[in-house]
Amino acid sequence: MGGSTECSCDLWPQRLCIPYRYRRSDESSTANSKKIVEVLMINSTSGPGLLFPKGGWENDETVEEAAVREALEEAGVRGEIKGFIGYYKFKSKTHQDEITPEGSCKAAMFALLVKEELDLWPEQSTRKRKWLEIPEAVKQCRHAWMHEALTEGFCKWYADNVETAEQVECPISSSSPDRD
Repeated sequence: MGGSTECSCDLWPQRLCIPYRYRRSDESSTANSKKIVEVLMINSTSGPGLLFPKGGWENDETVEEAAVREALEEAGVRGEIKGFIGYYKFKSKTHQDEITPEGSCKAAMFALLVKEELDLWPEQSTRKRKWLEIPEAVKQCRHAWMHEALTEGFCKWYADNVETAEQVECPISSSSPDRD
């Protein structure tokens, strides 16, 4: 999946991030308490299940800036892009047009370390956010391609780039969702 973050394709391009943070396994911040990775998901406005923040981009922003903006608008978080996870293809009913009649999209996925969670954000009236540990997030993914992005993309990226330095594992569930 990795490679350049520029998309030169006939698919409708999207920018997406998996916001993540660390939480202690207990309320103390002692050296003995274990750090846990949590990811932030948001509700879909068109059905059940949870999603990661995603959307298009403006002409005056980079793909990374677009991913950060979508996280702010949809989930009300600010953070720092830590890495490119990969590209993921999916179908979207809202992006069916004469150029892409099937609604084919290609999302550039990034890992976003959350630094701030806002009390007020642009889409808070239609979006609810939820922090989940990886195994629960895997079960909650609305779409199979997001499940794949989390388990095979984010967790592999995390293991290769962060895990040793942070001494926090990214547990991967082997279960597969029965979703599109």
